[in-house]
Amino acid sequence: MKEKLTLVKVGGKIVEEDDTLRQLLKDFSLIEGHKVLVHGGGRSATKLAAQLGIESRMVDGRRITDAEMLKVVTMVYGGLVNKAIVAGLQALHVNALGLTGADMNLMRSEKRPVTTVDYGFVGDVKEVNADLLASLISQGVVPVLAPLTHDKQGSLLNTNADTIAGEAAKALAKHFEVTLMFCFEKKGVLLDENDDESVIPEINRQDFRRYVETGVIQGGMIPKLENAFQAIDAGVAAVVITQASDIHKGKGTRIVVD
Repeated sequence: MKEKLTLVKVGGKIVEEDDTLRQLLKDFSLIEGHKVLVHGGGRSATKLAAQLGIESRMVDGRRITDAEMLKVVTMVYGGLVNKAIVAGLQALHVNALGLTGADMNLMRSEKRPVTTVDYGFVGDVKEVNADLLASLISQGVVPVLAPLTHDKQGSLLNTNADTIAGEAAKALAKHFEVTLMFCFEKKGVLLDENDDESVIPEINRQDFRRYVETGVIQGGMIPKLENAFQAIDAGVAAVVITQASDIHKGKGTRIVVD
């Protein structure tokens, strides 16, 4: 029987402000058993870029990463945000280790091909060193993964944090019973978008199709849930969509097999 592992993806304001970060790390430290944290940090990157006189350009919410912006996101994601999280977890007696995809060849990507948009130094994940990551976790280490990968040709690549979390969860599923948690501002997937308490406790594929047809689930939540089902297809035991303050309580919406 596989041991359980919880992989939490969190980003934005939560990891970039002192008060919310402290609370997140306290909640994360209360999760029992093996765990992994994946973080973003885009607002901090945008702020630092502005201070350095570097323009931030976005297309459909995705950052264009030229050579100068790559330096900024490396400093912010791999440095400032990652190490603040690691130091905070160490204060809570969690033996955290901050990693990018380049460290130990943990996650290899290929530079996204130029189509209608040239995203620059942005990576699409092709390979995850799950055996090595699982070995660290089994030794009691808690990996804290920054949204940076590499191409094994000497270049770092900016990589979406949701993608990092999903690919890591899929790869680790052969070693652990993985629950993947995506944190955002709501308590879960809502039956009524105007009622924050109307959380749908569990969704399978049949439920998902019905909710999309009736308009309960729409917009950006559709691709988020499609990605969740892809993770389950790849062996992830469950995906939970919840708010950061509930990650240790088992609350939120669980995406499950039929």
